[in-house]
Amino acid sequence: MRKAPEISLSPEEARQLDRLSRSNTVTVREARRASIVLLAAQGKTNEEIAEELGVGRVQVGRWRARYAQGGWASVAKDLPRGGRPAEVDAEEIVRLTTQTKPADSTHWSSRQLAAATGVSASTIRRVWHAHGLKPYRIETFKVSRDPRFIEKLEDIVGLHLNPLEHALVLCCDEKSQVQALDRTQPGRPLKKGRAATMTHDYKRHDTTTLFAALNVLDGQVIGPCQSRHRHMEWLKFLKKIDRKTPKDKALHLVCDNYATHKHPNVQKWLDKHPRFHIHFTPTSASWLNMVERFFRNLTAKQLRRGVFRSVLQLVKTIEGYIAQHNENPTPFIWTAKANDFLEKVVRANRRLTSKQNGALH
Repeated sequence: MRKAPEISLSPEEARQLDRLSRSNTVTVREARRASIVLLAAQGKTNEEIAEELGVGRVQVGRWRARYAQGGWASVAKDLPRGGRPAEVDAEEIVRLTTQTKPADSTHWSSRQLAAATGVSASTIRRVWHAHGLKPYRIETFKVSRDPRFIEKLEDIVGLHLNPLEHALVLCCDEKSQVQALDRTQPGRPLKKGRAATMTHDYKRHDTTTLFAALNVLDGQVIGPCQSRHRHMEWLKFLKKIDRKTPKDKALHLVCDNYATHKHPNVQKWLDKHPRFHIHFTPTSASWLNMVERFFRNLTAKQLRRGVFRSVLQLVKTIEGYIAQHNENPTPFIWTAKANDFLEKVVRANRRLTSKQNGALH
């Protein structure tokens, strides 16, 4: 009969194995293997160890022999398993992801595609990552159909890249219907191991409209809040801009095509104030107006997670943010050229046109 190898342990090895066998932080398999080696060092047979630990005799013999040959390093980890590695057809996974969809969904999930192809979901995710595929995400777009798109684009980009002498460029717009939202229950603050919480339902306390003019040169913002956003409020805003800016400077205002900006009364006032020059953005191209970037920052830093029990509190918060911004303003630097946008718009229009023609046929 084959004799089980004898195990002899140094005091340090015995202490290490004893700690592993009692530890709650290592895996159950490691703790059991440490116990096997300890009992073997005490001179017990494989049958006795198997009966005491409730495991198979063959398993005991395996880990006893491996420890005798290579010490704890050969016992701590399993040997590599044999067999031929599974073949993954990455091209087929990419084709299915981009050109097909499941019967009950608009896009594939990793588990659905794994079931359809017979591979694991982790394999699907690895292929997606390698090919830059994210079927669970979708991005929105809007292509301007303004017949004067090129003319307006070049006009506004020219103002940003080649500022006029003795003039100020102000990007103007309204952030309308800003709601004073109060939560129905108090949330919990951020703490270690837990995110801050906020109830999904809320109480509305009326709204306000922020009129903002962003100075492209230095980043300063003129930003009054008003209760409504009719042409009368827009006129009051223009008058405030007139008071707040140097009288010897021409003013070039970048605005969108909102009806109040073109109201006859507004036009009459502008005719009497020739230093005002209005530049309208193309329709569906509000991204050309840099004040939208300021609005985004305001929303992210103050409004989205804010709790306001009155419109007055909301207005004070907005005014405080603008005042703090103006203490150390940072202008948004425009770097893109008009041709960069035109190339993208032309490509988008071609794709849209080809898809529409294909659908008609």
